[in-house]
Amino acid sequence: MRIRASVAVVGGALALSALAVPAAQASGSQGDTKITKVVVDGDNKVSVGTSSAVTVKVSVTATDNSGIKGADSFDLYGPDNGYASTGKPVCTTVNATTSTCTASVKIDPRTDYLSNKSAGTWYVDAWIDAKDGDYNWKEKAGSFWFQRASKLTANASPEPVKKGRTITVTGALSRANWETLKYGGYASQSVQLQFKKKGASAYTTLKTVKTDSRGNLKTTTTATVDGYYRFSFAGNSATAAVGAAGDLVDVN
Repeated sequence: MRIRASVAVVGGALALSALAVPAAQASGSQGDTKITKVVVDGDNKVSVGTSSAVTVKVSVTATDNSGIKGADSFDLYGPDNGYASTGKPVCTTVNATTSTCTASVKIDPRTDYLSNKSAGTWYVDAWIDAKDGDYNWKEKAGSFWFQRASKLTANASPEPVKKGRTITVTGALSRANWETLKYGGYASQSVQLQFKKKGASAYTTLKTVKTDSRGNLKTTTTATVDGYYRFSFAGNSATAAVGAAGDLVDVN
């Protein structure tokens, strides 16, 4: 992991902040080398919790009429001077002109001094070399969401319940605090209450509710048939999407 961080004491509290990364040279190229695709972790989303490291995989596809020779390490960077650099990429030939170069970097919240402000949209800088001496150096060749991991719970009661009676569903939405290495309530977020009939394969949305100032959720619905209730959070650029485990309620 190459996230650069400094530790300082401010007003008696421990403050963590990433060091500024040296400014990169402007994008440029020579010849017909082109970067055609950048994918990070398969879906361009990286979720980091509080207790274990994650390995971030970066794949860059490029073309040149002579074929692709190799690539330099990919630089990843985002808000609050967040920065990481992969290992040396390995390029796999797709055809005579195209290759996909892949590399990874390990990020560990316990040792890399992540700032909560670093969550959000990150970018990938890539340098690709062709076999004939051409190259392509592209800043912001791709982007991805660097997200704080989240947790969500749901509990429906009473169980069992008579048809037509009110069911109360409670829960809580929390997300990783990289600076304290704990999870904290995520306030004022829209969360969907969903229901899946027993034996069915998919959930349907019943309503949208908001978390309170501590990330707690509470809402009601009417009992109809046996099924599972859960909350679902769609996520955003800084916080990962999450769905609670369904809670089965028998209706009689």
